[in-house]
Amino acid sequence: MTTWKLGIIGGSGLYALDGLEDVRAQGVTTPWGSPSAPLTHGRLNGVDLVFLPRHGPGHAIPPTDIPFRANIAALKMAGCTDILSISACGSLREHLAPGHFVMVDQYVDRTVARERTFFGPGCVAHVPLARPVCARLSGLAADAAEAEGIPTQRGGTYLVMEGPQFSTRAESELYRQWGMDVIGMTNMPEARLAREAELPYAAIAMVTDYDCWYDEAGEVDVAEVLKVMQGNTVKAKALLLRMTGSLSGQDRTPSPDGIETVLDTAIITPPSARDPKILSDLMVVAGRVL
Repeated sequence: MTTWKLGIIGGSGLYALDGLEDVRAQGVTTPWGSPSAPLTHGRLNGVDLVFLPRHGPGHAIPPTDIPFRANIAALKMAGCTDILSISACGSLREHLAPGHFVMVDQYVDRTVARERTFFGPGCVAHVPLARPVCARLSGLAADAAEAEGIPTQRGGTYLVMEGPQFSTRAESELYRQWGMDVIGMTNMPEARLAREAELPYAAIAMVTDYDCWYDEAGEVDVAEVLKVMQGNTVKAKALLLRMTGSLSGQDRTPSPDGIETVLDTAIITPPSARDPKILSDLMVVAGRVL
């Protein structure tokens, strides 16, 4: 029987998980360096989890400097079957008030200063990203959120900005005109890399503020964000407890979206032209096809 092993990437406010059994820490080194922090292995409701705080201990790593490639590679090396990303975000829609959770299903990536692929010169790949999250995993998270009474929207577009500054008013209004739902700084290139590593990925965006477009709420303020974030963190932990309870003892089948085999048709460089050095690195995330 194939079992679930969830990689949990914790964002702002979520730096540890409560109630884990058989906890152990694991230091990891990948071809792309070390992840944000040692991995924390444990079990919740009998389901294996691997937890990684995206910003490191004490939130010392700013968005652009997060070692995204090392983080995804480390979770792949740890044997994770799926990745659930949890992150704080701003709302670009009045009905998505602070405290709401959005199960993101689309992205617009506005980052410019981040390494966004495991592949490169010597071995080129183009993975499809039309549907950047795993619908099954996202649905399971939404089911758990709703069962916990958390105000939840299934589906939404996340605008990924570079940061670390918040938006200007003009930017915020522009993104609203584009039809964006939430805004944040961390889900890309994370989702891109998870797809290259053939790991089903889903994202829970926890609303902390209204960015800066909503006059009644005023401008986004870190102190106010932190207050909302504390409540969101409690909700996120309850969601994980509920979700693992529903998965406990269940056989895990491949993602209906075909994510675990996406590299079968993505690598364009023929074997005779591939660079042995990059192939050695890629074995960590793409060894199944290499």
